[in-house]
Amino acid sequence: MARLEAEIARLTREYQAKTGKLLTIGTVESATGGRMADRITNVPGSSDYFKGSVVAYSNEAKIAVLGVKKATIENYGAVSEQTAMEMAQGGRKLLDVDICVSDTGIAGPSGDTPEKPVGLFYLGLAAEGENLSQKHAFPGNREENKRDAAEAALNMLKQYLLQFIGKSKTTV
Repeated sequence: MARLEAEIARLTREYQAKTGKLLTIGTVESATGGRMADRITNVPGSSDYFKGSVVAYSNEAKIAVLGVKKATIENYGAVSEQTAMEMAQGGRKLLDVDICVSDTGIAGPSGDTPEKPVGLFYLGLAAEGENLSQKHAFPGNREENKRDAAEAALNMLKQYLLQFIGKSKTTV
């Protein structure tokens, strides 16, 4: 099976060939610390579609840089579906991209609560007229959880691209 980042590259090129338009992608990362961006940029030619990434690790950065509402973090927590969605939306606007994917989570080994255990991650994806989120609970150690969250986020992006391209009109 092809690695996800190669599949994402192939899908963006397929979309461009089909429509004549280039899809742009960005990432906004918290607990993964830049792993999504690292993997995407390992593909030669990724600069055609990948515009950038923001690692917003602290709540202050999520608020000041990405525009996550302070009330969202206070009411739902930094690790929540709502925060992941606002991160993706803010990243899409800041990076001026068609699609932005985000993560926020508890990598471990500490920082957990009874309601939010180590390995809990929320992923967000923002595109025009589309906001998606996923919740994951990974069973690994810190390194494994970060790796698995980046993998899940890239898979979410790939699945979105497959659906989006399937709905796209071919140029005449």
